[in-house]
Amino acid sequence: MRRGRFTENQIIAVLREHEASVKTAELCRKHCISDATFYNGKARYGGMTVSEAARLRTLEDENRRLKNLLAESMLDVSALKDLLGKY
Repeated sequence: MRRGRFTENQIIAVLREHEASVKTAELCRKHCISDATFYNGKARYGGMTVSEAARLRTLEDENRRLKNLLAESMLDVSALKDLLGKY
């Protein structure tokens, strides 16, 4: 997955500026981002603090790891079923 140019902390700081009633177009120009980038960040991190964003990232990493473990175990089970089915 491609890593963005901006960190979570930077995105949240831009969103805080927007909450302080700075116009979107002005913020985008100041931070050299597009409107789409701003609204994607707002959709993902809107209303979060830095610590909540860090917690979200750790939970996503853990979820990804658990999904990989489940997929591997399901492959093992299907391979064992195939072996037992042949006898």
